[in-house]
Amino acid sequence: MANIASFGAYVPLYRLPRQKIGDAWGIPAVPGERAVANADEDSITMAAAAGLDCLAGVDLTSVDGVFFATTTAPYVEKQSAGVIAQALDLRRDINTADFTGSLRAATTAVRAAIDAVDSGSAGSILVVAADCRLGEPESMWEQLLGDGAGAVLISKSGPVKIAASYSLAGEQIGPWRRSEDRYIRSFEAKAETQYGYAAAVIEAGRSLMEKQGVAAGDIAKAVITAADPRSHMTVGRTLGFQPQQLQDTLFLSVGSPGAALVLLMLAGALEQAKAGEKLLVVNHGDGADALLLEVTGEIPAAPGRKGLIGHIFQRRELPAYTSYAHFRHLMERDIRVPGGSPVTYWRDTRQELNFHGARCLSCGVIQYPPPRICGECHSKDKFEDVKLSRKGSVFTFTLDHLSEGQYLNVPIPRLVIDLEGGGRVFLEMTDGDPQEVKIGLPVEVTFRRLHEGANFHNYYWKARPLPQS
Repeated sequence: MANIASFGAYVPLYRLPRQKIGDAWGIPAVPGERAVANADEDSITMAAAAGLDCLAGVDLTSVDGVFFATTTAPYVEKQSAGVIAQALDLRRDINTADFTGSLRAATTAVRAAIDAVDSGSAGSILVVAADCRLGEPESMWEQLLGDGAGAVLISKSGPVKIAASYSLAGEQIGPWRRSEDRYIRSFEAKAETQYGYAAAVIEAGRSLMEKQGVAAGDIAKAVITAADPRSHMTVGRTLGFQPQQLQDTLFLSVGSPGAALVLLMLAGALEQAKAGEKLLVVNHGDGADALLLEVTGEIPAAPGRKGLIGHIFQRRELPAYTSYAHFRHLMERDIRVPGGSPVTYWRDTRQELNFHGARCLSCGVIQYPPPRICGECHSKDKFEDVKLSRKGSVFTFTLDHLSEGQYLNVPIPRLVIDLEGGGRVFLEMTDGDPQEVKIGLPVEVTFRRLHEGANFHNYYWKARPLPQS
């Protein structure tokens, strides 16, 4: 059977307390807060971040495929997994695919990865899931949802064996979006929970445990997805689990991040798992998928991996609901759209998506973007391709109050960064306070959406401050 060799997570930096949503509309608020993707983030950029977290310490040449699961793909007709694979700087001769249309797209992708590894057609497949769903303003969905991404590396070997799986198909009453809908639609919540969500999850979980001869008491942690704590506890109790056996649904800290929820919860469970334990995973969405996992050895800590806990504690509160409304373009306003060029996009893909620079073969200086004439020794056309580090420190910076012909009260920090291992790059800062920028500030490079020129998602890299200890 296939194994889980590694896992990762990504939760956006910004959080919006639900009380601020309630106060904005004058309606009751449910407890907790929700994670909010920045204005320059979408499902592709968040999936790339979770993929980087999962592949920390992993030989990138060993990855044979990327499966991307989401219900909010930035493109209807264009593959997202290919963009993610390029941003992760993986080999080109790999298999990439998008899985969408259902909240259980992530476990559907995991099952496809298991089949690929078990059949021998792939040695390892990275499964990444991300969602950035919109709830209609003033609705409860707006409070319940959250943004995030999770990832697992399915491989021939690893510390977590996927011992068995079970899937349940069928039409299910529950949330939906048509192609022309911007917001989630739903029927009456109680009926959807009882006859849709709970019925499918209970049947899938119970069937897998009976088939494998496993009792609830044999399970150390049950990773059961749910949109709210009440239905989660009801399903867990019906399957025979005690509250302490149920993995946190992240309702209070992240919200419901759609297709990504199951991999985020699984990351949280694996961070605490011990050798010899069994885990049950049940994910819902027009039916349900169930997996039985066995931890066969100690799960080593991967250097550079933040995981779920690291991302949960790395947070910044949005000052008001209007900040969230601005991020999601909920308020109509004239927006200047920069031009886009398919020629430069095609020509510069390796430097813009893979984040590669050039090393001068005469003097050894690393430069970005790759020039024809070395800025140090003036050699011509004597360069080799080099992969740039995604960490560095601020060499110098400016706070720019002018952008696209408009004066900004809050300036945009534009940074010159010295990268670890060599190379100096000029990037815009994101996820940070302009007043906290200083020379020497440690930063990491993060994949973001730059603009929508030519009605195309133009991705590039920005820099975000590293958390200070």
